[in-house]
Amino acid sequence: MSTKRDSWGSKWGFILACIGSAVGMGNIWLFPARVSAYGGATFLIPYFLFVVIIGSTGVIGEMSFGRATRSGPIHAFGAATKQRWGSEMPGRLLGFIPVVGSLALAIGYSVVVGWIFKYLYLALTGQLMTMASVDEFAGVFGATAASNPAWQVLGMVITVVIMAFGIGRGIEKANKVMMPLFFFLFVALALYICTLPGAKDAYRYIFVLDPKGLLDPMVWVYALGQAFFSLSVAGNGTLIYGSYLSEDSNVPADARMVAFFDTCAAMVAALVIIPAMAVAGEQLTGGGPGLMFIFLPNVLRMIPGGSVLLVVFFVAVVFASLTSLVNLYEAPTATLQELFHLKRPVAVCIIGGIGVAVGLLIAPIVSDWMDICSIYICPLGAMLAAVMFFWVCRKDYVLHNVNLARSKPLGKWFYPMAKYVYCGVTILVLILGACTDGGIG
Repeated sequence: MSTKRDSWGSKWGFILACIGSAVGMGNIWLFPARVSAYGGATFLIPYFLFVVIIGSTGVIGEMSFGRATRSGPIHAFGAATKQRWGSEMPGRLLGFIPVVGSLALAIGYSVVVGWIFKYLYLALTGQLMTMASVDEFAGVFGATAASNPAWQVLGMVITVVIMAFGIGRGIEKANKVMMPLFFFLFVALALYICTLPGAKDAYRYIFVLDPKGLLDPMVWVYALGQAFFSLSVAGNGTLIYGSYLSEDSNVPADARMVAFFDTCAAMVAALVIIPAMAVAGEQLTGGGPGLMFIFLPNVLRMIPGGSVLLVVFFVAVVFASLTSLVNLYEAPTATLQELFHLKRPVAVCIIGGIGVAVGLLIAPIVSDWMDICSIYICPLGAMLAAVMFFWVCRKDYVLHNVNLARSKPLGKWFYPMAKYVYCGVTILVLILGACTDGGIG
């Protein structure tokens, strides 16, 4: 492994990068649909509960694990098994799972980023405003999903350029610009839409609780899945970002900030999308790509100022998607550097080339590709990271690294909650995802 490791330039640079990794399509095309489908505040209560549990255990664990080992999943898992059994090999082999999962998910995500860039172009040129029906939007999206090589390559090129500059000069600076702009643009959209007739009914729905809804087990299942995937715990991205942290970073405090702002991003998206549908007299009945590329653009074009709304929306989504894509490609990039002692630009170009080549091939089946990654590989990576840190590593090692730079250690609640509750949650998400049609996140 290289003796010199890049690092974050500031605390807020790290926090914004982690927020950027967590804020993605799950916040924009899935969270509002889940809130709409499962009773507004009735869904939000279990969702907030699971965010607190995962944010105060899993996110802290992955950040601390990365910082403690100064490496990605392969070397981190290897260090855990060496500590317990004297051999790195079992851990190193298992560490390939979250790395491959991160690369596979990144490749699928790069296809989606290409779609977003094309729709931003269509919004800027006014072409989205010329469409007269859902069917027209569906036709454009179908053609885009079938073949979109130029925009897909553009998204990959921008990602590679950002990553080639390194952690402090590339990823950190990009997130310092894109994440504040994302929040500013989405908040501006929300404030404008709230002034339009019909929006108040949507707010009433979002924030009114139906206690009977809490008895529906599926509300809890999907709230768990949403919280789990939204916080980006998968044994790769958060762990690798943590590996660039210094020892004077207060990881639990940073993890709380990431969980808080990720939740804020999801709420702001819901406060834009659900009221926008209500203003247009439409009901939000489903999420996923269809919501973002078909139904929502059709709604936004009908709202006063629609041409501007479409541009603002897709600019904000570009920022959210790029920051997530950079995070997903970081684990495989860092792994190449660690295993083969490559310079960062070389490693980035290799991974970027793989991303483009495979991404163009899997574009027609990207939905199934992403399902496999999100339902099986990502939860498995999260479970492995949790088991390695909280079960394989020794308790004193875990608590030492979690409490570094803290004036007051975390309470006695932390270790048993992380070891038993959070690890149980990762197993439950893996089982539920495999048993539920379409997954839970």
